[in-house]
Amino acid sequence: MPEPSRSAGLSRTAAFIAQSLTHYSKARNFDFGPTRRSNVSLLSPYIRHRLVLEQELLDATLQRHSLTSARKFVQEIFWRTYFKGWLEQRPDVWLDYRASVARLIKSLDSDPDLLKRYSAAVGGRTGIDCFDAWVGELAQTGYLHNHARMWFASIWIFTLRLPWPLGADLFLRHLIDGDPASNTLSWRWVAGLHTKGKTYLALSTNIARYTDNRFDPEGKLAPSAPTLTESRVFPVRDLPLTQTLPGDEDYGLLITEEDGCPETLALPAKPKLVLGVVATQRRSPLAVGAPAREFAAGAVADALRRATQHFAVDGQLAETEDWGNLLTDWAAQNHVSTVVTAYAPVGPVAEILATTRTHLQKHGIRLLQLRRPYDSLTWPHAKRGYFKLKDKIPGLLESLDIETEDELLDPRSEAV
Repeated sequence: MPEPSRSAGLSRTAAFIAQSLTHYSKARNFDFGPTRRSNVSLLSPYIRHRLVLEQELLDATLQRHSLTSARKFVQEIFWRTYFKGWLEQRPDVWLDYRASVARLIKSLDSDPDLLKRYSAAVGGRTGIDCFDAWVGELAQTGYLHNHARMWFASIWIFTLRLPWPLGADLFLRHLIDGDPASNTLSWRWVAGLHTKGKTYLALSTNIARYTDNRFDPEGKLAPSAPTLTESRVFPVRDLPLTQTLPGDEDYGLLITEEDGCPETLALPAKPKLVLGVVATQRRSPLAVGAPAREFAAGAVADALRRATQHFAVDGQLAETEDWGNLLTDWAAQNHVSTVVTAYAPVGPVAEILATTRTHLQKHGIRLLQLRRPYDSLTWPHAKRGYFKLKDKIPGLLESLDIETEDELLDPRSEAV
């Protein structure tokens, strides 16, 4: 497992940009196995926990490479941004997913056929060599190559005929880069729900080619991928208003696994003290894998250590799911009536913060979430499909004061 620290993330960033990025666009789709990952960045765990920020990754990339030569990598960074912004403006999709997971897990007790097929899949006993190997790799390492994730989801939905929310739940429970937006919407995309009528079909020839012939499930995969449908329509909602912190009051700083760079937040004054908490178990009603739990906990611990050093204040790391009473007692003991944290996008942390805010209000304590300018700038462009955002990339980079030597090629000339 990669070291869950900002220093490790920055080192990995520098090494990838210097050594591997020039080959990224041609080699990125190959899954050579868990011991050969030099063709991809392996930065997703750091970006997901914001140990490395999207803006500084873009800046570091374009300081060394032209926008044209780094086009594919830049676009992949914005894919993550797009998913975040899209789900942030359609939070009901997440709520629907959460309800579906809870319902389906409960139905396993009363549906022997579903339980049998589900148990075989999560146990790596399907008889499809590549799929069973990926199950083991996922559980052991907390990581899968992105192309393998697509194949896995397609096999889960169309070959094994299992409900996509249970597959998305499996990923979210085990991936060290498990992100509510990217994970949920990627599974919906494979199923044909995100981009209506467009599914993703895993082909044995494609798997053989891009795994360097490690696997070839010829004759074992579904020959077609019929589009899934849903009756619900999810409205687009306005982004929450940005919040600001007055500069003349004491406050406590809360660090969560959603943002591991507290020292770079736009804070008008240093906090009185810092608290770190983890909500990884809230990802699912089922047990969360050890790699995912350990990376998230390590990320929060690393962020807490840096924050206490940067602000020269005391810090505390807490392990509890009762954030309401934890923060109430913490604020009262330290005589602060305001708790500040980095904005938590749609997901488990946002859920627990919403409940906690209500609890704190009853005790006269205010909870503020500070959204980063990068998110406020980019998310409004994620109302529709990714290519609407993709067209805006040069302008967004300019607005972020990231200098580029050239412009992206016309996105309409590229294959989808």
